[in-house]
Amino acid sequence: MTTLSSSPAPALPADPPRTEFGVLGAISTAHLVNDMMQSLILAIYPILRGTFHLSFGQIGLITLTYQLTASLLQPLVGSYTDRRPMPYSLPVGMGFTLAGLMLLAFAPSFGLVLVAAALVGTGSSIFHPESSRVARMASGGRHGMAQSLFQVGGNSGTALGPLLAAAIIVPFGQRSLAWFGLAALLGVGLLTGVSRWYAHHRRTTRAVRHPAAVTLSRRRVGGAIGVLLVLIFSKYFYIAGLSTFYTFYLIGKFGLSVRSAQMHLFVFLFASALGTLAGGPIGDRIGRKPVIWASILGVAPFALLLPHADLFWTTTLTILIGLILSSAFSAILVYAQELIPGKVGMVSGLFFGFAFGMGGLGAAVLGLLADKAGIDIVYRMIAFLPLLGAVAVLLPETRRALPAAVPAAAASGATGRSPAR
Repeated sequence: MTTLSSSPAPALPADPPRTEFGVLGAISTAHLVNDMMQSLILAIYPILRGTFHLSFGQIGLITLTYQLTASLLQPLVGSYTDRRPMPYSLPVGMGFTLAGLMLLAFAPSFGLVLVAAALVGTGSSIFHPESSRVARMASGGRHGMAQSLFQVGGNSGTALGPLLAAAIIVPFGQRSLAWFGLAALLGVGLLTGVSRWYAHHRRTTRAVRHPAAVTLSRRRVGGAIGVLLVLIFSKYFYIAGLSTFYTFYLIGKFGLSVRSAQMHLFVFLFASALGTLAGGPIGDRIGRKPVIWASILGVAPFALLLPHADLFWTTTLTILIGLILSSAFSAILVYAQELIPGKVGMVSGLFFGFAFGMGGLGAAVLGLLADKAGIDIVYRMIAFLPLLGAVAVLLPETRRALPAAVPAAAASGATGRSPAR
């Protein structure tokens, strides 16, 4: 007699994960809004100085307040949300930024200006770790590409800030800053939709393919993280010196007008935004290490030539520097996330926070040097920083093979003890 076998049918292979370009577009646009509002703080400094009769030391204190809250809180927020995901923290973070922006528009005293800067920094510290996690979740396995799309939004916002400030805030004064609250409200709306997707994604059990975890000893992982932080230091200390004093450098050396110098700064920042698109996708194809190596060490010749160039070549060299150097961060961040699987929020917070901190520290230290020795000396000294890109040779190779399908939790950085994310 024929009997039916009770053995289960072989499992069908899981569908490949889909890249959620709608989610990536929304989170990148929100990043543009977030970083545009941050750059407005820098743009409003001349107005604040005149209104409150501030010294350069007090101006530096505003930057320090913002940078400290943005840099120190990010690793803590990221580590906490690794253990307890909070999808709806994203619009809450943008709400902090909105509150800081409105307070800055109507602040009647220097003390409240500092509170406003702290609120904007707090909003940034909440936004960056979780939005970086969302970008990874929506990547469909193309993690470098997703981080590049996320980063290009932020860099574009940084580039737009000075132009919008020149067009609106400079002619109409401090209170016109409140109009940018409409952009913050747009960001809240976008992030509310992203948060709904994030919450739904956590509840799903659809299998996805996820890159294999890096199997390195704790000592080697720690050493690699140290190397990456050195690279972040070299990149952001150099960028702080180049961008913070670029307009003054052009005015002093080539006699440009303020408006013309601002346009040159926009060109540099726009080139940086475009370059951001390259690092992640190239890293997905050829590996993160070559991109990290080339993007930082590769700008060294241009950086060394820059202090000796005429106006045409200064513009050309800064465009090349922006295009190449900006491709580094996405590759560095994804490389670090692969070194420490399951800690996407903590790693993102650490690297975003360290980048913010080095940018603030670089601007402060190099500003003191510029006061004493001149901006031209600053440009000659920072030109050697990209040579630190040579330490990338110490980074270990990482395997890029894809294992069998794993739960969706793994793609968002969950540990084995955590529920699906």
